[in-house]
Amino acid sequence: MSKYLAKIIANDQEGLQMISACTSGAKVKVSDIKYLAFNKVFLLSIERSKIETNQVSKKVNSICRFDFVFKVKSKNIDQSNQEMILELIGIDYLKNNDDYEINLFFNNNAHIALTTETIEVRLEDQSEVKKK
Repeated sequence: MSKYLAKIIANDQEGLQMISACTSGAKVKVSDIKYLAFNKVFLLSIERSKIETNQVSKKVNSICRFDFVFKVKSKNIDQSNQEMILELIGIDYLKNNDDYEINLFFNNNAHIALTTETIEVRLEDQSEVKKK
């Protein structure tokens, strides 16, 4: 059994589609969603399947980091319920004049829109989730 931990860096549509595919179905707790406005960084701590190595049953804890973010909007996410778990369905983006709007789509019609200067997204595995 390999201890391979992925690190994927995206700075274009193709890379963002790869990260979207790798994070589809990932679980994220509301308390694990952070926007560091001063640093222009948006972070998601997720639990996802290792679909990129065809090990769907293997779960890993990963950080999905978005850089150069200067505005964040959310819809249908109860931020007062820090224990609520969302399922990430996909990530997409739109070019809006000189900026990008990166959209994160979750179950139950929940949505987060990130306004960024450029596409700079990293998906980095942290550890394997041990089977209980």
